[in-house]
Amino acid sequence: MRRTKIIATMGPATDKPDMLENMVQTGVDLFRINYSHQTHLEHRERARVLKEISAREGLEIGLIADLQGPKIRLRRFHNGVVLLQEGDEFTLDPSLPESAGNKTQVGVTYRALAQDVNPGDTLLIDDGRIVLEVVNLVKTQVQCRVVTGGKLSDNKGINLKGGGLSAGALTRKDRKDLLHGVEIGADYFAVSFVSSAADIEQARALLKEAGSNAGIIAKFERMEALENAAAIIEAADAIMIARGDLGVEIGDAALPPVQKKLIKQAQDMDRPVITATQMMESMIYNPIPTRAEVFDVANAILDGTDAVMLSGETSIGKFPDRVVQAMARICEETEKQKETRESHHRISQEFKRIDEAIAMSAMYAANHIKANAIAALTETGSTCLWMSRISSGIPIMAFTRHASTMRKVRLYRGVYPIQFDITHTDPLEANEELIAILLRRKLVSEGDIVLITKGDLRGRRGGTNNLKIIRVGETTEQQI
Repeated sequence: MRRTKIIATMGPATDKPDMLENMVQTGVDLFRINYSHQTHLEHRERARVLKEISAREGLEIGLIADLQGPKIRLRRFHNGVVLLQEGDEFTLDPSLPESAGNKTQVGVTYRALAQDVNPGDTLLIDDGRIVLEVVNLVKTQVQCRVVTGGKLSDNKGINLKGGGLSAGALTRKDRKDLLHGVEIGADYFAVSFVSSAADIEQARALLKEAGSNAGIIAKFERMEALENAAAIIEAADAIMIARGDLGVEIGDAALPPVQKKLIKQAQDMDRPVITATQMMESMIYNPIPTRAEVFDVANAILDGTDAVMLSGETSIGKFPDRVVQAMARICEETEKQKETRESHHRISQEFKRIDEAIAMSAMYAANHIKANAIAALTETGSTCLWMSRISSGIPIMAFTRHASTMRKVRLYRGVYPIQFDITHTDPLEANEELIAILLRRKLVSEGDIVLITKGDLRGRRGGTNNLKIIRVGETTEQQI
């Protein structure tokens, strides 16, 4: 069973007949809708189709709503495109009309740009393809010299090298998109261009006000986010290493060590990690990945990422289902390596909660007696999250009565949700029922060892306080 989760972005390419269903059957764990593109109506329809397919397949597939955030962009050029030469003078000015751009100037969407930059700063346009040096500031105008030229077209993104743009993480558009995401049942909201824990807290307050308990994913795209990483990770439910804008701000050569550090830091703080951006980029047009892309996906898994994400590869690419198959193949092969099954996670730390101690004890015991599966009765999925922080090849089955919990745990490495309502089951018979389900699904066999965690009080959140070790087919049980 593949432990690393795959996230695929929906878009025009997934709207093809049967494509979304093929991708679900291929093994996508969560789908992402990107509010930077398309309309509310299109996103609503995709969410509806996904729910229909999930119901037909008997699965609960997670849905991530990715908010655009304050993506700072150029406005439009009068002729659609200009060619900038090295040494040219070029001005960015938010006071210019929407389509007034030409070879010497263009409007920008961020009105405070002149307040956030200084002469000598470097502005990176279109993911760094165009490089401008700030020369002078005159009122709203940011007057620049072209350092690296090329063709420049409408609506390209702008980054300040080294970070420092002060735009807030949640725009007016994001607030509207958030409400729409709540309406269509998103399980997670990804907050873009986070700079501090306050951005996460603001998003959580808006979700609570809208009546949603969805999880929040903090996207690391700014230099400021790295400086406040611990507080952001603690405030969020998961993080995404969004390597596009982050790489532009900090430099591409700095990305690999930053990725490794963030994955380790999130693991230590019991938060899931998504590694994203250009993982299989060549497969937008080609039916097979490059060897470099294979290494990229594999290295993220070896680092300990919970999930790997596909963006344009599935939203606009020619081969959405094939790219999922290729990524799944890489995940499965990489997970055979010893490094993905060993862990020293929190081995010397104190556990402050009983359910957390049970989760850690279960994983320690399972790894040392070569258990075949873990069955965790859970309300919120917390027990399974803690378990999944321990690198192991043992599948963790999240038995829960809540569809929302089933979808949330799909993000956790090595966790697989199963519908089960403990409140309708005699506690004394629960163990037998769990084993029967595992046998029926051919997840265990006679003689296998299964660990079961549950709480004495049925249906109580945070109540896991019981661990049993059972050999399938035997009547005697060993209780810890």
